[in-house]
Amino acid sequence: MAQVDTVETGSGGGAERERTGSRVRSVAGRLRRDPGIWRRGVLLALCAVLLALVMVFHAQIPNRVGNIGSLTETFLPWFGVFLPLLLVAGLLRRSATALVALVLPVAVWLNFFGGLATDKSGPGGDLMVVSHNVNADNPDPEGTARSVADSGADVVALEELKPAMVPVYEAALADRYPYHSVQGTVGLWSTYPLKDSAPVDIRLGWTRAMRATVSTPKGDFAVYVAHLPSVRVKLNAGFTANQRDNSADALGEAIARERLDDVILLGDLNGTMNDRSLNAVTSQLRSTQGAAGDGMGFSWPAAFPMARIDQILVRGVEPVASWTLPATDSDHLPIAARVTL
Repeated sequence: MAQVDTVETGSGGGAERERTGSRVRSVAGRLRRDPGIWRRGVLLALCAVLLALVMVFHAQIPNRVGNIGSLTETFLPWFGVFLPLLLVAGLLRRSATALVALVLPVAVWLNFFGGLATDKSGPGGDLMVVSHNVNADNPDPEGTARSVADSGADVVALEELKPAMVPVYEAALADRYPYHSVQGTVGLWSTYPLKDSAPVDIRLGWTRAMRATVSTPKGDFAVYVAHLPSVRVKLNAGFTANQRDNSADALGEAIARERLDDVILLGDLNGTMNDRSLNAVTSQLRSTQGAAGDGMGFSWPAAFPMARIDQILVRGVEPVASWTLPATDSDHLPIAARVTL
């Protein structure tokens, strides 16, 4: 009579689940019997609470000493790096107090930046715009110009144009963009007609901002291009930004006087949307990255982007998508957005 082999199924998986459940119960039992689980890690818990308080009350951090308030706001998203570190430390310390306290900064960070970490971009849009600080010392301005043109943008703003290099950019962009205007160290190139191009006084003594009207089949809109001064480091003074802040106020006043309803601001503002020193500008306009961005959109420094100091801000138009473009030979990444007019 032939021997029939029998196969037992399910018993191995059930045994493994039982062993796993036994281990979990064993760990849970040890933790319940551990008298120090709530006493250990008090310092870690205090660090977690302090981290949450700094994020919640960042606007109250004073700027009087070293411009520390604005500096904190510039890198505020990076406070999230401390969260996994505190989690690991709490687990190693087997501290329930630290782990419970960690819930607070996690909730705050997710409330502030959780939406930025996702892709909110959508299809469509009437107009694609690009802004790029090309770097005055760019070793390949022609290649940078070609890279920007290859993006397919309808309107391009360039900042930090060295006067000697302007003809190079003009020649490289001429085929795709029949209309352009350069004012000082900023310029605007467009596939649509430009009119009323003029510099904007941002209280620097030389021109680093401009305004123009772009005429499209769907109507006119105003475009501002700006390159605000950099935050400086001074001995015995830390980070100083008085010149940047004064220029931001002047730019905000110019935008407030704008007669057209539809406005797009393109440029290097040397500050993030969280920086209270840019309120004169950011209170009037919305960020395309915040509304329809793909991720955080960090643009500087190009080698390892840590902050979005390059901005596309709008009023009266609807952001559809916002993203960063591939690196050029600049120290900034180009940024792009599609909007509906």
